[in-house]
Amino acid sequence: MAALHRLRQCHPAGIAISHLHTSSRASAKQHYKMLVLGGGSGGIAMSARMKRIMGAENVAVVSPTHYYQPIWTLVGAGAKTVASSGRSTASVMPSGVKWVKSKVQEINPATNTVRTDDGNEISYEYLIVALGLQLHYEKIKGLPEGFDHPKIGGNAVFTFPNTPVKCAGAPQKIMYLSDAFLRKTGKRARANIVYNTSLPVLFGVKKYADALWDIVKQRDLQVNLRTNLVEVRADKQEAVFENLDKPGETTVIEVTVSDFTFLYPNVFGIGDCTNLPTSKTGAAVAAQSAILHRTISKILKNEKPDWKYDGYTSCPLVTSYNTVILAEFDYNGQPLETFPINQAKERRLMYHMKVDVMPHLYWHGLLRGLWGGPEPYRKLLHLGMK
Repeated sequence: MAALHRLRQCHPAGIAISHLHTSSRASAKQHYKMLVLGGGSGGIAMSARMKRIMGAENVAVVSPTHYYQPIWTLVGAGAKTVASSGRSTASVMPSGVKWVKSKVQEINPATNTVRTDDGNEISYEYLIVALGLQLHYEKIKGLPEGFDHPKIGGNAVFTFPNTPVKCAGAPQKIMYLSDAFLRKTGKRARANIVYNTSLPVLFGVKKYADALWDIVKQRDLQVNLRTNLVEVRADKQEAVFENLDKPGETTVIEVTVSDFTFLYPNVFGIGDCTNLPTSKTGAAVAAQSAILHRTISKILKNEKPDWKYDGYTSCPLVTSYNTVILAEFDYNGQPLETFPINQAKERRLMYHMKVDVMPHLYWHGLLRGLWGGPEPYRKLLHLGMK
């Protein structure tokens, strides 16, 4: 039961998860059969699905604002607007579901209660944790201050950190788009573009990595493997990287849970806050939501869950303003492609999938609990062979 996943002992946002709660249970003013923590893609999708199973009056969501994060790379490249990425939580919340406009302070699974930052306690029969991840720029010395520095250099350095990230392809996507922008504006000859990654490979799936190596060579993009950003010196326009294969050695560049276990039988996890060993993408959440939906349905009927999550995720690698390599793969890094064509090839069609089709699937499919990933279509398009 991959979707019934072990949650971190302490959520990245600092939310405490208490396992030994010895005080007597407080009389909770609010009680719901299903309580969903988080109003991102996983939380909204599952609240819509649980509404159909349990009824809207039995479901509550604790959440603030909602963003369509996959489009942010295109926003940074000027291809989309910031406004197109955000919608009010009220507009995506399933009708009739209770929206608790507070932040989660503490989870007490031993007593089936959650405490919010305003001091209220909510009890539940079942809990879905979909709290996402929190970014910590301050972990890199000088980085937060560097955001406000006015100088801009002639070297563009893109990095992949030595920590978990939301999307493994994101640093490359914006690099390719930056290269395309500089070429379009006639400034590419005056810029050096460098990609420093902590990984020993350009991309985790060899099929797509081979195609990406061809692209970086064709476009004169410098790639340095096994390097990790440790400091930004904004005043000197320098970035300091450590050599992960040679501890203590640094380089200065001028810038101008086990897989199928769970802690409590009525607590489920989905999305970025779980320790599922797969990329943190909307595509992964979609696939997980379908599995989790069926799992909870089975449990409510006292039946044994029969579906397992295979780690499916998708990373549309935007390689220009009109091409995309659509990477799809599983836990083992094996391609799990939807279309019966070679998806490692740059295609204009896949760009339109990324820019036009996927946002529609997100807003009108995933968030309404109607899109659980492309698996049924994959089988159809491959004539049942996958």
